[in-house]
Amino acid sequence: MSLQKNKILIIASLAIFVEALDIAIINLTIPAIQKQFLVTNDQVQWLQTLYVLLYGGFLIIGGKLSDVVGPKKIFIAGAVLFLLTSLGAGLAGTFMFLSLSRAMQGLAAALIMPSAFSIITHTFTEERERSKAIGIFSSFAAVGSGIGLSVGGIISTYMGWHWVFLINVPVLAVIIIVGWFYLANDTSEQKQPSPDLFSGVLLVISLLMLSYGVHQLGDIKQQLSMILLCALGVMVSTRLLYVRLTRRANPLIDLSVFKASSVITANGVFILLGAFFTGYLFIISQLLQKDMSYNAAKSGLLLVPFSLLSALVAKFMLPGIMKRLTTEQTGLLGMCCMLTGGLVLVCAVFAGYSLPLLLLSAAFISGLGMTICFTSLSVLAVKNIPKQHYGLASSLGTTTYFLGAGVGLSILTLFMQQGNQSASVSGLSLIILCVYALIGLLWLVIYLVNLKVKSVPVTLPKSQSLPDVF
Repeated sequence: MSLQKNKILIIASLAIFVEALDIAIINLTIPAIQKQFLVTNDQVQWLQTLYVLLYGGFLIIGGKLSDVVGPKKIFIAGAVLFLLTSLGAGLAGTFMFLSLSRAMQGLAAALIMPSAFSIITHTFTEERERSKAIGIFSSFAAVGSGIGLSVGGIISTYMGWHWVFLINVPVLAVIIIVGWFYLANDTSEQKQPSPDLFSGVLLVISLLMLSYGVHQLGDIKQQLSMILLCALGVMVSTRLLYVRLTRRANPLIDLSVFKASSVITANGVFILLGAFFTGYLFIISQLLQKDMSYNAAKSGLLLVPFSLLSALVAKFMLPGIMKRLTTEQTGLLGMCCMLTGGLVLVCAVFAGYSLPLLLLSAAFISGLGMTICFTSLSVLAVKNIPKQHYGLASSLGTTTYFLGAGVGLSILTLFMQQGNQSASVSGLSLIILCVYALIGLLWLVIYLVNLKVKSVPVTLPKSQSLPDVF
């Protein structure tokens, strides 16, 4: 790789590192935010739900805008918006303004991710060089997600929760300035149709209403009319979305990709993986700080080894695993790790908040399962479809992951404080967390069984052999 190309790779990778970091970094700061703004678990979860729903809902639009307007312009615009919203979140004086800033961060991330990836693919055109660049780019995202918990805890303890957001500002300022001068200017390619922005808006509105309706189920007697209104809104908006996707010449999502059962399976399990992992991060932050009385810094340091383990697995173990196992079998292995980790977490709580069991759970989930699952499902998401749909299918996988994260977290927080009110996390919420992983595991098992059934050749006895008509 040339020096110029390396600079471009570093700029794009740093941007995706910050974006990935912000998904996890907020979790260990939640108790401090709750203490300042006096909000409950089911209220504070909106800081994560809004981020992931707007991220997932606008991700495909971000990719199409990158194609139409140009990846450099969209990348810089996304980075500027992320900088401004990080500054707004860090200086927020009310929970409402913090939530709004967090939502806009998700929108900014939806612009950064696909445009940064596009910059990589346009810069590195030779196949082997491109594969290496994408591997480095992806590793920055994985490391950002992995160290988010530990970094968030340390910053929150010694600098205050505001700096979890403010620390983004100087990093993004450097990325914007350097990117402006070093990234190649967008070329005027063949004119492409403008993306269907309204379909993206309908998708986000549907999921926000669904999440809010689920959120209100905890007080169904008082909020019945609101729940019914949300249900009606979801039905109307999803119907409008379906009509637009099936009737427009250039739809936001080409529904033909779902003719492949591999795409349906990958995206379905991605939804459950997003619900499981985001819920896990939320729950473990509550367990460590509220129920086990560790401060945010110590909680973060306890989880550092598993961030490193995740990076080592991605670098050294996963390539070997994927050579020996099929994509479907690798996904099955990853989801087994997630379910095992969830069950060990249940045992840790019922064993009197056993720290060794909790850390063993983190090893299975954050250290092994997440890396294996996300990689294998990403490969499965683009299997058995035409090459021209690879970009869409890849974006769909990430989109469904974040949409599952938003809705799944809303469901989980309904049961966070059932039963023993002195505990911040109920046994029922832990069981629901495990159910997410169990359904994902069973889905993969059924898909794998169907594959084997279809691959078994049908042989007829000689007396029943088919005639040779040729």
